[in-house]
Amino acid sequence: MLLKEANARITRSEFAHLGAGEVGYIRKMKSDEVSRCFPEAPDIDPTLDLWALFAADGTPILLTDNRSSTFFKAAEDDLKTVSLH
Repeated sequence: MLLKEANARITRSEFAHLGAGEVGYIRKMKSDEVSRCFPEAPDIDPTLDLWALFAADGTPILLTDNRSSTFFKAAEDDLKTVSLH
């Protein structure tokens, strides 16, 4: 049975922690976005297709040029993955 509460609310803090440790998201990145999310990354060839795995709260976990690697890392960390478009 599903219960619905008309005025269900969660705090910003609760919202920020939804999926923490359980969900990660994968997204394709352009090389010019890398330094913002992965400041320790070296200069990257702008023609490379890059893939990143992030925790549910946006914390960067992995940057790679191999999409499959993001799924392997997520599985290793027991994260369910979603893709952002």
